[in-house]
Formats: sequence, structure tokens, C-alpha cells
Amino acid sequence: MSKRITIIGINYYPEDSAIGLYTTQKAEYLVSKGLDVTVITGFPYYPQWEIREDYKSKGYFVNETINGVKVYRSKQYVPKDPTFIKRIRHLISFTFGNFLNLFKTNKPDVVISIIPFTTSALLGWFLKIRYKCKHWVHIQDFEFDAAIDSGLLKGNKKSVIKFLQSIEGFVLKKADIVSTISHGMIKKLKAKTDTKTYYLTNWIDVSKFSSTTLETHPYLTSNKFKILYSGNIGAKQDWDFFVNVLKKLEKLSDVEVILVGEGAEKENVLEKIKDFNFVKHFNLVPYAELASLLSSADVHILFQKTDVIDTVMPSKILGMMASAKPSIVTGNIKSEVAMVFEDSHGGFYFDGESTNQVIDQIKILKEDKALCTKLGKGAKLYVEEKFSKDKVLNDFIEKL
Repeated sequence: MSKRITIIGINYYPEDSAIGLYTTQKAEYLVSKGLDVTVITGFPYYPQWEIREDYKSKGYFVNETINGVKVYRSKQYVPKDPTFIKRIRHLISFTFGNFLNLFKTNKPDVVISIIPFTTSALLGWFLKIRYKCKHWVHIQDFEFDAAIDSGLLKGNKKSVIKFLQSIEGFVLKKADIVSTISHGMIKKLKAKTDTKTYYLTNWIDVSKFSSTTLETHPYLTSNKFKILYSGNIGAKQDWDFFVNVLKKLEKLSDVEVILVGEGAEKENVLEKIKDFNFVKHFNLVPYAELASLLSSADVHILFQKTDVIDTVMPSKILGMMASAKPSIVTGNIKSEVAMVFEDSHGGFYFDGESTNQVIDQIKILKEDKALCTKLGKGAKLYVEEKFSKDKVLNDFIEKL
């Protein structure tokens, strides 16, 4: 009999970006290797922060089989304006709704809980106790630390976060193994728990980026020098810095900036950039178009806030590098992403203090196609060696 795996997490197909994409690919890869996989999840809502139209009319509980994976869903509350308190309601509705779905699963050999939400691991712990199975907690983001770092918590909200952190400490302690996606996060994890840890990075399917099969994406067909940001439009990015860069780019000719994405800050950002006629915005493309989109740019940009040392390796970085195009990234110089760019020589990483550094580098790349090609090849080679989908997931299966 094949090993039974139950995965618990808020994000899953048809979400095809960020955590939902990785959880889906992980589940389907396990099925392709002969494992029996069940997923307990919510209704698709990310990154629009709205339940998808084709799921709105469905009942409170939905059971599906998707590409060989049994999927049990409970409809969660989704706030249009995700403030801290509304996010907590969002978390609670997912947790309590899916508690009932736990009783629909066959006895698993391994339960994998995906954080966020931390309460997914509470559900996983319940299954561990009930079936005496192995419990693997996988952390994509330390959601409570992120709330503190972003300044969301003030006044009596701190008592709420202390309670939530106590839950975090409990589930980490009770897990059999805890994995996370970057070396910086492993270090943070070891400071939180004595439970065995495992480095399970996000990955990229580099085969999708074959230059012989990709066509120019319709969003990037101009003959101008195309600067692309593709990803979540949220609170982690430094949109004020982005606007300041745009103000200086206005003086350059034959430059186009393409912003592709959705998220909690989308409307605010679009309001700030509406007067720049060389900037275009599009909603996120389907995953099947992502390789074409990223490979059609001349350079990628990502401006992160610098007041936090981000221990996360943003998944968008892997796609940017796999596209064989250079990237210009800003953020805290002590972050893991900074180390990746130092090792890969696939682009440029700045501290985000000066827009002039970014503008100067854009000018250089605009005039030097050979440099763009050299940097792009270095970036792609790096992710092929370090972040190959088959390598990462085969190693993971052996650890299961």
C-alpha cells in the first residue's frame, strides 16, 4: 500500500502563485511518485483577497479530486480590507471550518501542515494525536513575526500576538520535524524550538523557461527597454521607493515599466502611479504564462522595505533568475536575498537608501546588451544548480 499523506494549508489550486502554487506542485509531485495524497484547504482567494467567482456559489464544504489529489475545502471568511483584526477572523474561520474536514481523511502516515496559518499545525497536531502519525510542519513565513515587524500591532493587540506566539511555540514543540525555505529562517527556527529542522527551499521548474519554446508575452511587445515587476502588490514591498524611481525614470527615453500583480496595496499603488504614462499595470497572469512573461522583460525589479532583515527567499526571485534576465533588487543588505545575488552574480542588490544607484544601473543595462546576457545566464545557471524542482522534491520524498 502506498504511503498516505495529508497536507493542511489555506492556499491551494486553483491559486497559482506564492504558497498555493508550491503546495499544489508538492502534492501533485507526491502523487506522481505513487503516494496517496489528501489536501485540507480553504476556498481559493489569493492574491485578490476575494473568493474566486467560480467558487462563490458553492456550499460551505466542497470535496474535489484534482490531478489525483483528494481535496477537502471549507469556505473561509475573506476580508476585502485585510486589517489585523480581520486577518485574525480570516484565520479563525479557516481553522474551525476545516476541523470538521479532518474527520473525512483516511488514516495518514504523515501529516504536513503549511504555515501560514500557524493554526494549520494545530489541526495537524490533532491528526497526529488521533492516528499516531508523523507530523511535519513546513513554514513558508513566520506570520506572527511579520505582523510585529510590519507595525501592525499596537496597544492591546500585543496581548493577542503573545497568545498567538504561544500557539506557535506549542505546535513547533509537538511536531516531529519542522522545515522552512531559507537558511536565515532555519536559524530563526532553531531559536524558537529544539525540534529537528530541515531545509526545504522553494523551487523552480527551469524546464518551463526554455528559450526555444517561449514566445514574447503580449504585455511586453514594445521595442522599448522593458522593466518588469511581477508579483504580489503588498506591504512587504517599498512602493514609495518605487514611485521615486519612476520620477527619475521619466527623464529617460525608450523605457517602459510594466507592473503585473494584485494584492492588498494594489489600489493605493495604482493611484500613486496613474500619472506616469510610461508605466503599465496588468493583473497577474496564469502560471502557464509566467515563464513567457518573465522571459520577455529586459530587466526585473524588486524593491523591498529595508527596515526588516527578511529571512525569506521570495519565490518571485527564482522566476526572475530562471528567465535568464538580470535583476535589480533593493532591501536590507543582511538579508538572504542579498547573499543570493552576491553568490550568483545574476544582478544587483542595493540597500534601498538611494534611488540613484538603481537609476544608474538601469542606464548601464539599457546600453549594454552583452552585460544583460552575461548576468542573465549567471542567474539561470545558479537556480538550475540550487533550486531545481526535481532535486528539491526528490530529496524531500526521501526524508518523508
